[in-house]
Amino acid sequence: MNEGAAALNKRPLDDVMLAMDVVDTLRHQRKVVTRELDEANRDQQLLEQLRKIYAAQGIEVPDHVLEEGVTALKEERFVYKPPAAGFATRMANLYVSRDQWGKWVLGAFAALLLAAITYYVTAIAPRGALPGDLQAMHTSVVEVAKSDKAQATAEQIYAAAQTALRDNDETGARAALQSLEDLRAELEREYSLRIVSRPGERSGLWRNPDLNPSARNYYIVVEALDANGKTLTVHVTNEETGETEAVSKWALRVDKEMYDRVAADKQDDGIIQNNRFGVKHRGYLEPDYASPISGGAITRW
Repeated sequence: MNEGAAALNKRPLDDVMLAMDVVDTLRHQRKVVTRELDEANRDQQLLEQLRKIYAAQGIEVPDHVLEEGVTALKEERFVYKPPAAGFATRMANLYVSRDQWGKWVLGAFAALLLAAITYYVTAIAPRGALPGDLQAMHTSVVEVAKSDKAQATAEQIYAAAQTALRDNDETGARAALQSLEDLRAELEREYSLRIVSRPGERSGLWRNPDLNPSARNYYIVVEALDANGKTLTVHVTNEETGETEAVSKWALRVDKEMYDRVAADKQDDGIIQNNRFGVKHRGYLEPDYASPISGGAITRW
């Protein structure tokens, strides 16, 4: 702060206000200011002009105030000077104009935040939970499994899952998890096998195998029923194609003696009296068959 400004700050408020009014008057009387400042004795002439202006308004302004106003005008004491351009100025301008750009920035930030949260929930978190999910599902399957085959199948799938995790193969690990889930669902199922015996439907059939046309493979057609008698869909591997299909009925390969016995049962009155062929218990992958089977099956005939 210069000495003039310091002195002005110490003067009575009325004098300061009058001095500011004098400066304002001089600015509005640009013709007077411009003309008088270019002539000799301009300060005295300016003071005289100012006295006339205020006298015409009926306002009495002391000479020292008029002189203070003229001096302040020349020193641009009451003139606003914008701050020099710089980082602070740019930040201040940004802050002042925040209503214009703030909503767009906020919207972009919200979109980025939502995308980050979505990516974490759908990708990062599930990936981190994958090892624990596999272990938990494997434990669950082992607790349900009651047969050596079911136990061995669970261990085989879990070993493949561990290999996939070590190789950072997320796709393979998730496929193994799905296989464990499917295995558990199959182990949980309970149903009975019944020989199909309805008008217009076959209860048995035979085929000549491609590799030995002189031989015959005999089959009994069965279906799976739950405790309420509802027909279930079961996954069966067709021995002729090697494909596993979801079917509601299929044909199990049996020996000729079993085939002839079922045929005779149906031929006497058109009804198979002893149509119960096996039971699938919880914890097992395969039914407990009432008669020996070869293990082969077909799904189409």
